[in-house]
Amino acid sequence: MSVEVLYETKAKATGGRDGAVETLTGSFKTKLTTPKELGGAGGAGNNPEELFASGYAACFIGAMKFVGSQEKIAVPADTSITATVGIGPRSEGGFGLEVALEVSVPGMDKAEAEALVAKAHEVCPYSNATRGNIDVKLSIV
Repeated sequence: MSVEVLYETKAKATGGRDGAVETLTGSFKTKLTTPKELGGAGGAGNNPEELFASGYAACFIGAMKFVGSQEKIAVPADTSITATVGIGPRSEGGFGLEVALEVSVPGMDKAEAEALVAKAHEVCPYSNATRGNIDVKLSIV
C-alpha cells in the first residue's frame, strides 16, 4: 500500500507518559501525565489516549464533510463527535486500545446520518489506520 502524501507534520515526545509532547512548528505543546488507572500520579496534563481521541474525533468529522461534499449532503456546522478511547491489557499479551465514536448530527435524519457515518468510516485516515487492529464502535446520538 502506498500513500501520496499531501501533508505531513512532526511531533516530538520526551520523557514518555510523564514527559511532554510538542509539534516541531511550536504550534502545540502539552505536558503528559500517566492516569492513576495506569499506575501514574494523574493530575494536570494529558495522556496519549486523550490526544488520540481528540485527533480521531476531529479527523472523522473531516471525513464526514468530505463524503458530504462528494454526495451533495450538507453536514451541519454543529456536528460533533465524542470519542472514547480505552486502554488495557490484551488477552494475547501487551496492551490494546478500543474506540467508540458517538456522532451527533443535529437535524439530520437518523438513517441518512448512519449512511454518512458508515461512508466516512471507510475514508477516514484514523479508521483506515485502525481497521482490523482496534475495535471501533460507531453510534448516532
